[in-house]
Amino acid sequence: MSRAGERSRSTRETTIRARIDLDGTGQAAVRTGVGFFDHMLDALARHGMFDIDVECTGDLHIDAHHTVEDVGIVLGGAFLDALGDKRGIVRYADATVPLDEALTRAVVDVSGRPFIHYDVPLPAGQPMIGQFDAALAAEFWRAFAMEARITLHLDGLRGDNAHHVVEATFKAAARALDAATMIDPRRADVVPSTKGAL
Repeated sequence: MSRAGERSRSTRETTIRARIDLDGTGQAAVRTGVGFFDHMLDALARHGMFDIDVECTGDLHIDAHHTVEDVGIVLGGAFLDALGDKRGIVRYADATVPLDEALTRAVVDVSGRPFIHYDVPLPAGQPMIGQFDAALAAEFWRAFAMEARITLHLDGLRGDNAHHVVEATFKAAARALDAATMIDPRRADVVPSTKGAL
């Protein structure tokens, strides 16, 4: 059974097409026009073992905000579609990932209830990572969690380098999402909820 989803969205600010395969090999083809953001989506694919294809044309002459947030919306929707009825998934998972001095924890419940707790402090005096506003990482994850209909807690435990902090966040989320969406062979035909639906 294929667990892949694809969405597209076009507004006056962005035009986006995104596809994700939950049972991939960690391959990414990402073109958003924002170099560091492409790097983060590549990390999400590689460490989540998802195949991700994203193409976005956005109003980068203004800034990257619309591009980053809208990619979160579209990719989150594709993720939701790929899950189907969530039959057999592990559902809950967590991962704590270091990147040098940075350490981030991600905890996820593929619950059908969208919620995000994002507490990833950025080092003072480092608002930009290349041309990427480091604060936009929070906007991506907020949009992704809402559209994917997952509960996601992201906590930055420490870090002195903004690049490391944001990258550790994407890698921790990738690992937790991978573990939560794996099929548990003990209940492959069961939706993991006492309600019978997620």
